[in-house]
Parts: sequence; structure tokens; C-alpha cells
Amino acid sequence: MAFYRMVGRVPDKRHTQFRDDEGNLYREELMGEEGFSSDSSLLYHKGVPSSLVDSTVWELPDQSLQSNHPLKARHLKLHTLFDTDGQEWKSNDPVTDRRLVLGNGDVRISYVVAGSASPYYRNAIGDECVYVEKGAGTVETVFGVLPVREGDYVIVPRATTHRWVPDDSAGPLRAYAIEGNSHIAPPKRYLSRYGQLLEHAPYCERDLHGPTEPVVVDDTDVEVLVKHRVSGMPNGVGGSRLVYATHPFDVVGWDGCLYPYTFNVEDFMPITGKVHQPPPVHQVFEGYNFVVCNFCPRKVDYHPLAIPVPYYHSNVDSDEVMFYVAGDYEARKGTGINVGSISLHPGGYAHGPQPSAIEGSLGAEYFDELAVMVDTFRPLELGEAGRESDDGAYAWTWSGRGPQNGDPGTYSIG
Repeated sequence: MAFYRMVGRVPDKRHTQFRDDEGNLYREELMGEEGFSSDSSLLYHKGVPSSLVDSTVWELPDQSLQSNHPLKARHLKLHTLFDTDGQEWKSNDPVTDRRLVLGNGDVRISYVVAGSASPYYRNAIGDECVYVEKGAGTVETVFGVLPVREGDYVIVPRATTHRWVPDDSAGPLRAYAIEGNSHIAPPKRYLSRYGQLLEHAPYCERDLHGPTEPVVVDDTDVEVLVKHRVSGMPNGVGGSRLVYATHPFDVVGWDGCLYPYTFNVEDFMPITGKVHQPPPVHQVFEGYNFVVCNFCPRKVDYHPLAIPVPYYHSNVDSDEVMFYVAGDYEARKGTGINVGSISLHPGGYAHGPQPSAIEGSLGAEYFDELAVMVDTFRPLELGEAGRESDDGAYAWTWSGRGPQNGDPGTYSIG
């Protein structure tokens, strides 16, 4: 995120000697994107950030993907993936217990319900955008600590060492993780050529919250789990356990334009119009070959003949994934979709509201709904969690009839 911050102590000039009170030299680390050609930050370590003493394999959870073939829309019930009636979730952590729902060569979407602190972790493949559906806690990072709460997007730049620490008193931490193979940032159309958020953007720099002070930990032989590219592995993704002689959280200060931050969905200012506005007005972030949008509570169209729910539209270039977080989603009435559901509308056919929802929406002045949408420009495939949570019937809800290769009778929508 291209606006400058300074946290902790840094020298007056970069790439110059910087010592502690005993005369020991701090080690300067440049963490930068696109080589030396894009956003970066300079971090000042007490130890040596490359002091590796061991490397072994980290066996990741199932990363396999299965094509959405034959092509059909799907309803995935994420809240069925973890048992929250008992206490099993308390031993889960927000990183290693993520379950892969959907993915392709550009992005992976996972879900987890957790109550324990994660190991130290670094994603060396791409940025992460983690939406906190429920719960609270902190994300400790090499840049400092981020408090997180319900409704936060947590943006973690590629290769940032961090760990998640849920707050037990807030109940289960439900996290929806969007992992890119690229960087994730505000849409370019929201930004000036120098990187400032413009007046037409639905949020501004005041809404982005980064670390405010360093966290310095003195420890030795610290294990960090690293997700990275490995040829020949499922989805090209593998893991390693790296052990460092000194703790990664030994940074006394840093400055620059690259760092983790949070943005809460309540701070998004919806853009509305006289007639129905297309999904790009709801966009919040973008990555390579995918975008992230949020549909927030808002006033709706005010033309006297307006139809507030979306018109039918064909996904010519993209797959659409909608995660229903709160409220009452008007266009999906009668399908079984509820809070905790995902709808997948793949490219290749038209989709839109249920027929009864169109008439039912007429005259509405306000929609009380909250959903996080990911649109991808490569077909999405089903991970193990997507396959397990699929209701198997959503594709037929517009017609009210079951599949023709079996009993062609009426399908009951419920």
C-alpha cells in the first residue's frame, strides 16, 4: 500500500550505520516488491534475518483441485466444515487448519474456524487477504502487531513472517482466506499516479490501519512455516519448515510503503445510483486475474421503475464467488443460501436473481446484506472443502426441476 509510514527507530539516512546503545550494529533488510522497482520497506533487525539453521518439509493440508465439470453453479455450505457445537475448533489454528475451498493458478480461497495461536508463518507465493467473518484477535508480524476484529480485511504482503493469535473471549475465529499468486492492493482506478486514494474511492487512507509500534522478541532456534512454489506438487504449492538462529520478530524499527494493514468493511462507503449499479462499484481490492468486492448494507436504486436486484448477466470472462456473511441477500431468496454460504457462478452461462426475488424487490429502498465477492478471470476448481460442502442442488433452483439424466420431476426449492 503506497503511503509512507515509520514505526520504531530508524537511522537518519538509509543504508548507513545504525547501532544500539552498546555499539552493536543493527542489520538492515530491504523488503521490496518487483525486485527494486516497486513498493518497499527497510527493517532494522537485532539479529541476522537470514540465519537459517535447518530446513525440512512441511506437509500442507490437501491442496488438490477438481474441475467444475460438468459445468454448473454450486452452493457451498462453509459452516458445515467445522464442528462448533463441541470444543474441537479450540485446537485449530488459523493457518495450518485452513481447508481449501476453491482455487486456480492465480488465487486460492480457504476457510477455517480456529481458537489457538498459529505457528510463525510466511506465504512466499503471494499476498494474503483474510476476511474475519467472526471473532477477534491479533496478527503479530515482523512489522508489529495488528489488532483484528469482525469485519476486518487483513492484508499481509508476500513473505511477511507473522502469526495469528485468536482472542478466546470473542468465541471462534472464522476466517475466509484469499491467497493470491500476486500482490493484492486497492484498484488502480481509485489511485492517483502517485498512489493516493482519490475522491471517488469508497474508502481512504484514514480507514487503513497498520502496526503502530515494533514487537521485539529475543529467542533462538525459531521455526517458521513457509508456503512456496514447488513444481510437481498439487496446485504447484508446497511447504517447508525453516528454523532460524534468531527470532524473526527482532525488528527495532522500519519505514517505507510496504507493510500489513487492516481495513474494516464498515468503513466502505457504498456507491449507489438511480438504477442498479454493476459489481465494479463494490470493488475493494484487486490482484492479478482476480478482484475482491463487498456488497454492504446500502440504500438502493431510486428511479420510480427501478429493479433493485441484479439483472441477469453472463459471466463471459470470469467465475463469480459470493460469500454471504450477514443480513438477508435479496437475490437468493428460496435457494437455501444463508449466512456462511458460498455461491459459485462459473463463466459460460447466465445467472441472476431467483425469479420470485425480482418482483419481491420492487419498491425496496434499502438492502441489509453483507457479502464478500471474488471474481476470477480463470476458471475455478473445487478444493476438498468445496467438494465436501457442496449442496448438490443449487444449479436447478432457477428452473425448479432436477437434472434430466435422472428423475426429471419437480425439484423442491428449500
